[in-house]
Amino acid sequence: MKFKIVAVGKLKETYWKEAVAEYVKRTARFAEVEIIEVEECLSRGAQTAGEIERVKTVEGEAVLAKCEGYVVALDLNGTLVSSEQLSSLIAEQKQRNSTFTFVIGGSNGLSDAVKSRANARLSFGRITLPHQLFRVVLVEQLYRACCIEHNVAYHK
Repeated sequence: MKFKIVAVGKLKETYWKEAVAEYVKRTARFAEVEIIEVEECLSRGAQTAGEIERVKTVEGEAVLAKCEGYVVALDLNGTLVSSEQLSSLIAEQKQRNSTFTFVIGGSNGLSDAVKSRANARLSFGRITLPHQLFRVVLVEQLYRACCIEHNVAYHK
């Protein structure tokens, strides 16, 4: 099984990189983890609605080019899931899919094309998190989901 994380933007600070690396290392006993960063489309100054849609479209095309298998769009307006529900979803879908692609959008969110391509749109809560922090939360939740599925004590 493989978890692919396609994220818009790069992790810049060392502490984010170290946190992600720790959970990737822990998850490796259950699944391969690949992280792909696509370029964030930045614009200067205030953004009009049209400019925001253009940015989301450009980022979305880059994201879609990297998607494979069962695609999960992480979306503030997606279905709220618990750790146990995420684990169940992965366990159920891995019978048909060997690769899971989790998509983290940029600061403007996900394009409609990415949302349409997704097999599932999930939310880990109604709060807004910076995408760097959310990447840490995602890899931690993937590790936790694997522990739940394999009935392994979660290591803190």
